[in-house]
Amino acid sequence: MTDRDPLALEEQVCFALAVASREVVASYRSVLEPLGLTHPQYLVMLALWQHDATASAGLSVSELSALLHLDPGTSSPLVKRLEAAGLVSRRRSPRDERVLVVEVTPEGRALRRRALAVPTTMLARLGMSEDDLAATNDVLHRIIDAAHESVTA
Repeated sequence: MTDRDPLALEEQVCFALAVASREVVASYRSVLEPLGLTHPQYLVMLALWQHDATASAGLSVSELSALLHLDPGTSSPLVKRLEAAGLVSRRRSPRDERVLVVEVTPEGRALRRRALAVPTTMLARLGMSEDDLAATNDVLHRIIDAAHESVTA
C-alpha cells in the first residue's frame, strides 16, 4: 500500500467536483445549442417544466431561486433572457404585488418536447447507464446536503 498525500490535488473532492462540473457543462453546450439554451437557462426551464403542471399559478422568482440553489439576483437575469426568447412570462402576483411570478409559455412547453432527448443524449455522451446516473446523483446530493449543513451549522 502506498502512502497517500492528503494534500495532493487528485485527492481533493473539491477539485474533482470542480473539474467534473466544468467538463459536464461543456458537454451539454452542443446539445443545448439547437434548443437555444445555455446550461443555466436549461436548469431554469427544467425547474419550471417540473412545476408547470402542479403550480398552476407559476413559480415566484424566490421559489425558483430556492429550487436552483441560486440567489434571486442570479436567477432574475436568466428569467429575463428566457422571457425575451418567448419561453416564459413574468407577472406580478395578484396576492402580493411584490412577488414576481414566472410561468412557462406555450413556446416553452413546446421546447420541453424537444428537450426530452437531452437526458438520453447526455447519458450516452458520458457513457453512463440510468443506474450509474442514479447512484452518482445520490452521492452528489449527499455531498450537497452535508456541505450545506456544514455552512449553516
